[in-house]
Amino acid sequence: MSDINKEAISVLNDLIETSIDGEKGFHTAAEDIKNPEIKAYLLSRSSECKTAVAELQAEVRTLGGDPADSSTVAGGAHRLWVELKAALTGKSDEAVLNEVETGEDHALKAYKEASQKATEKNLPVSVTSLIQRQLQGVQANHDKVKALRDTVRAANK
Repeated sequence: MSDINKEAISVLNDLIETSIDGEKGFHTAAEDIKNPEIKAYLLSRSSECKTAVAELQAEVRTLGGDPADSSTVAGGAHRLWVELKAALTGKSDEAVLNEVETGEDHALKAYKEASQKATEKNLPVSVTSLIQRQLQGVQANHDKVKALRDTVRAANK
């Protein structure tokens, strides 16, 4: 296997772990949200993260690698923190959305770093285009979660 493929697989496996974190995080958050529209949005995001994981794993296989299939230690710790904080704050929709935004901040950073690395290392076009497409989705999700949180916050004042 070429060094470029090894590098691409490493970058993609990091994103797989991040996306699994997202899938689990959105699902956990949806369980605590009271607003049915926001709950439905979070569940749809969980499903979209699962699709992103499958796309990333398929690309890793195409490159001859073994795809990651678990979340990160940090992601698990974050979910525990979300659950603890939600319990302490009465699981208000605003508190849950604050934590979801924190998770999306992490995902956005991971995707931006992966995109930069893919460009710097001149990774295959299939890899860079997949990262770029998913990065756009992560950015849109981040912005939507922030807007939802701001709307809930304004309604609570």
